[in-house]
Amino acid sequence: MAKIDVSGYESFDDLSGRLNQIVTEVKAKETSLETSLDLLDEAIALSSRAVELVDDLEPAVEVNPEAAGVADVGEATRPEVSDTAGATATA
Repeated sequence: MAKIDVSGYESFDDLSGRLNQIVTEVKAKETSLETSLDLLDEAIALSSRAVELVDDLEPAVEVNPEAAGVADVGEATRPEVSDTAGATATA
């Protein structure tokens, strides 16, 4: 089996669109088993491409704890809750 080139897919919308087409083709009664297996191989390659896109995005979505208002990431804090009498306690 030749490697399927999916490098042209640069967005999740493109990947999702092609995957939806594959689902439609596989569900069609006139699609042969051989064609369905080829489409499965393409779908696997597309999903690998999606993972690559996510891996490329990960550094862009790191959270800066200071910017998020967290004093010390290693220190667990408990939210304050108040009872019906108005007293405040730590949960």
